[in-house]
Amino acid sequence: MKFTVAITHHAPWFVARCLDVDVASQGESVDEELVNLKEGLSLYLEGEELPDTLEPPVITTFLLPA
Repeated sequence: MKFTVAITHHAPWFVARCLDVDVASQGESVDEELVNLKEGLSLYLEGEELPDTLEPPVITTFLLPA
């Protein structure tokens, strides 16, 4: 199953958030946090019946007045 992930860097950590389900992880490198996210997703979805496909999330930006 294909998931959409947003990765941010908050020194010293990289943080990955799955945008399709409410799961996040962190690691000291992008590779490490992706391994951690895959593990977290596996645990989160364990025993759940998965749909055939997921509708991709809408990703946008907006300005917030200061």
